[in-house]
Amino acid sequence: MTTGHRQDPARYLAPALPRPVIMDQCWADAVFLHWRIASEVAAPYLPPGVVPDEVDGSSWVGLIGFRMVGAGVGRGLPVPYFGSFPEINVRLYSRGPDGTRGVVFVTLDASRLAVVLAARAAGIPYVWSKCSPIQRGEGARREYGYDVVRYRRQATSRFAVRPDMDRTAEDTLSLELTARFGLHSALAGRTLYIPNAHPPWPLHPATLTEFDDGLLGAAGFRVEGPPESVLFSPGVQTQFGKPGVVYRG
Repeated sequence: MTTGHRQDPARYLAPALPRPVIMDQCWADAVFLHWRIASEVAAPYLPPGVVPDEVDGSSWVGLIGFRMVGAGVGRGLPVPYFGSFPEINVRLYSRGPDGTRGVVFVTLDASRLAVVLAARAAGIPYVWSKCSPIQRGEGARREYGYDVVRYRRQATSRFAVRPDMDRTAEDTLSLELTARFGLHSALAGRTLYIPNAHPPWPLHPATLTEFDDGLLGAAGFRVEGPPESVLFSPGVQTQFGKPGVVYRG
């Protein structure tokens, strides 16, 4: 079964990845929660030269959790310990000067301090936090989620969903919010686009079963009510390619 208006998934395939491959990793047990926001709210968070990418008539803010599994540099072997950890991010949707669509990370919470420090040096706004996956129940009652506690409890988050694994989410909104193949980021007065490629997400609609979040508020977003879009994916294998400069300030 499917949900929403069915779309051709081939429309959302990743473009060819610029070489060389700089990183290979798996994103597993992904939970996607999304709320509508005004574009004028999103715009100040975007790097120079980048504008909000509207989907279904509005901008969106996402709270996304997944398990990073076996990340490695280039096509090399996965890095033990440091290559596997939960990550929870707050993100927006962007369009570059050349029309390329991507995401902008407002915050990314992770438990590996070395990873956090290295990413921040590259302009990616990681935050060192205690992050734990939530998995409970069996069969059709199986739930997935994430628990986050930032250093000195500056912010916390806990959310979980129950996916309907008998249904697939192939509607336009679900695909537009998840089929993103790169990120825009500011570094040293330039705006970079870092491309990635992966197979289409296997997406399933999900029911929100637990939600107590402070990450959106800590990032400056005030959302009301439950997320409009709730999705789950068992995951994809992804690769990152060579970054390119898309805007010089």
